[in-house]
Amino acid sequence: MSAITCSFRPFVAGDLPALYRICLQTGDAGADARAQYRDPDLLGHFYAAPYGIFAPEAAFVLVAAAEVVGYIVGCADSLAFQRWMETEWLPPLRTRYPLPPAGDASADAAMVRLLHEGYAAPAQFVGAYPAHLHIDLLPRAQGQGCGRALMAAFLEGLRLQRCPGVHLGVSARNSGAHAFYERVGFSCLETLAWGRWYGLRL
Repeated sequence: MSAITCSFRPFVAGDLPALYRICLQTGDAGADARAQYRDPDLLGHFYAAPYGIFAPEAAFVLVAAAEVVGYIVGCADSLAFQRWMETEWLPPLRTRYPLPPAGDASADAAMVRLLHEGYAAPAQFVGAYPAHLHIDLLPRAQGQGCGRALMAAFLEGLRLQRCPGVHLGVSARNSGAHAFYERVGFSCLETLAWGRWYGLRL
């Protein structure tokens, strides 16, 4: 893969469509999930866009040739995010997306069910690691230090807020992400059937 020139900057509201786009294009354990979803916004409704609304100061986007090719989003207080999701973000989405029939096994149905279940901070980790994050880069922006630069900017923001730690979850199928998080200092907190919880003390 040829190198591209990337830079990053703080997120602005106009970047929301890019968050949705990249979330979908990396939504299959790091691979492109566009073929799996009829509604291209479902993944972004849960994993990307709410962070840009709730904590824009903690979001950064990666830019190459004037195109957003990656992002990091998250928050310093996962419990506050959980409350905001339940009171502000998810209620209108639940109205827009009614629960599907029990027999619907599509990817869209699984995401709609997740919107109705809601976000729950992992109780076993949120005390020591109250922050959490999501980082996604398109393939052409990977392997060139861009993700490490985004992570450094995000973590510096947490340190300035005196946040003691940050956690995240990674699919068992996303081996590249496991390797990346371990390279930047995260340690495995717990291994489950779906994947791993990682944490970093700040």
